Amino acid sequence: MAKLSDLFYIYTGSKLDFDKQQIDENGINFVSRNSNNNGVVGRIIPDKNVKIFKKGDITVPLGGSYLLSAFVQDEDFVTAQNVDVLRPKKYMSEIQKWFYCYVLRENRFKFSAFGREVNKYIQDIEVPDEFPEWVDEGELLLPQTNNNISDCSNFTFQKWEYFKISKLFDIERGTITSLNEIEPGLVPIVSATDKNQGIAYYGNVSPKYINCLTASFNGVGTGYVSYHDYPFNANTDCGILIPKFNEFNTYTAIFITTVMNTFKYKYSYGRKLSQERLADELIKLPILCDSSNNPIIDTKTLLSDNGFIPDWKYMEKYIKDLPYGDIL
Repeated sequence: MAKLSDLFYIYTGSKLDFDKQQIDENGINFVSRNSNNNGVVGRIIPDKNVKIFKKGDITVPLGGSYLLSAFVQDEDFVTAQNVDVLRPKKYMSEIQKWFYCYVLRENRFKFSAFGREVNKYIQDIEVPDEFPEWVDEGELLLPQTNNNISDCSNFTFQKWEYFKISKLFDIERGTITSLNEIEPGLVPIVSATDKNQGIAYYGNVSPKYINCLTASFNGVGTGYVSYHDYPFNANTDCGILIPKFNEFNTYTAIFITTVMNTFKYKYSYGRKLSQERLADELIKLPILCDSSNNPIIDTKTLLSDNGFIPDWKYMEKYIKDLPYGDIL
């Protein structure tokens, strides 16, 4: 066993208050005393004198409900009050860093149960100085898939047709106007960013949507579409696409999202995506055909003005057959 300070440099964090910062979806990650999303609660534009920590450093909350909930950060970042930062004194692979995150979490009972302050003792926390056999040097343990790329369905482009977005989805605009006015919390808030599924902040608000798509209307991520199978809320810089068809699930959503993101190149700061433009967008999807390979027509034209019917089973099977599609 060794003391934590024998293996890591221990830095005091940035000591910032999130509600006093300039929030910007294109800014730098702000790590708080939170157990969600690696502790990241949003992005900010930091003051030029603020200490910015490096990708690969470990953040450790020293207080609150999630004390010692340590995370390896995958981007450069700043921190809230009462968060320390660890940097290995010798090279460690990412999986080795995560091993120490788990070790720190296992020490929580020593402090939370007895009211001891972590910041006085963090350097003396005892941790293993050798790795168990399951910690594979330099290689993350990934979930295993039984699928092979050769198992994927074969695309047949001649039987794809265009569908108008407004025929497939009802489109609403988010209602949250300012992230600065919302206290940190547990509910994901989707905004105008093309990172982290569009999530810009975790706030103390009520979730409003689930199992639908969002599209960014602003910023460098304008036009970015993402799928959310969890409860969330959204601000006014993003549109929410609520499906009009019953076949919407994780697999068909991923298929449609991938297709929709091909038109992102059409939009930029100079030509933002809007609710009206999104409603008029066309996407090409595989369609149902009969045994003679002729399109099956819906006379009610529910999802297409021409009566075409999306082949939902084809889309679902294609995603399921992709590598890792069997463990979604």
